[in-house]
Parts: sequence; structure tokens; C-alpha cells
Amino acid sequence: MNVTKSRIKNIRKEVLSDNWYTLSKYTYEYQKEDGKWETQIRESYDRGNGAAILLYNKQKGTIILTKQFRMPTYVNGNPSGMMIEVCAGLLDGAHPEDCIKKEVEEETGYQIHHVKKVFESYMSPGSVTEILHFFIGEYEEQMKVGDGGGAEDESENIEVLEVLFDRALDMISNGEIKDAKTIMLVQYASINNIIQ
Repeated sequence: MNVTKSRIKNIRKEVLSDNWYTLSKYTYEYQKEDGKWETQIRESYDRGNGAAILLYNKQKGTIILTKQFRMPTYVNGNPSGMMIEVCAGLLDGAHPEDCIKKEVEEETGYQIHHVKKVFESYMSPGSVTEILHFFIGEYEEQMKVGDGGGAEDESENIEVLEVLFDRALDMISNGEIKDAKTIMLVQYASINNIIQ
């Protein structure tokens, strides 16, 4: 089924919240396969687009991950609220490549110059507008220019983890890593033999 603008009409938008990012309610008419029109109501959360990166060191067989508290996971059953993730951040109007290089330095303390975009994905298309741009990039010890930990003005308290790639695969299997973007990038690296 190919949805075109002609299959959607009379779109009405109501902003429900604009405190942090924007939550909107959309009411519209959608033409079904049988040609009949039905009224649908959906909510959409717009927090902007983002970028994520898997930092890897081929020689050591390691990757850099971050660990930080995520309130939404806490309220949904994660007892500690802590999540192990790849480095990531919102674009805030920047080019994805520039954004991810800045995020890497802020969060991990590494200054990288070369990254490779591998794919992009809608992360939760039923309710969130975000497209995430996925990158990989090599790091070496001499690229370490700071401690990382995140931007002070963003209330980030990030722990930087260097783990063996094989250990990261185990962490996915045993549930220590439950973050979708991290799972996607680690599996991409595994399938494409990026580190081995």
C-alpha cells in the first residue's frame, strides 16, 4: 500500500505540550483500501532528529559505551534506571556528522575526525518523529582529550565504559544492554565483521 497525500486529508493539529519538546495531537481523515474514509486520531512527539555512533578499536577488540540514568526506563520497570548505550545525541540543527563528533568528545572524552554513516532509522514510528543517523568510527588512546561524562549544562552524568566487543554481544544476549540503537550498531558491526 502506497500512502500518498491524496489518501490523507483534513489534517488538524493540536499542541498538547511544548515544555521540553513538542507533543501534538493530529486528527485527520484516512482513505482505506476499500476507498472509504475514516477519521483517525494520533499523538506525535517531536524531539528532533539524532545521531548515534559505535566507537571501536580493532587492535584491542574493544568498543566504547556509556552508562547513564534514563528516567523513562525507570518508570517502566528498569529497577536502577541505568542504561548502557552507544554515544548519541540530538542534532539541534547541526549536520549529523558534526553532531556526533561533538557528542563523542562531550560524552566519552575522545576527539575523532573520521566517522562513517552506515544507515538511518525511525526509532519509534508509531509515536515519535525522530530519525536517528547511525555511524561507526575508530578510536585510539591518543585521541583521548578529556574525561567525557557529558555536557554539564545538560545534567548528564555519564560513565564511560570500554568493553571487549565479544563481551558486548554477551551483554545483549543476557539483557545487560537493552537499548535499541546500541543493539543495532553492535549487531551491524558483528554482521559486517567490523571488529573481528
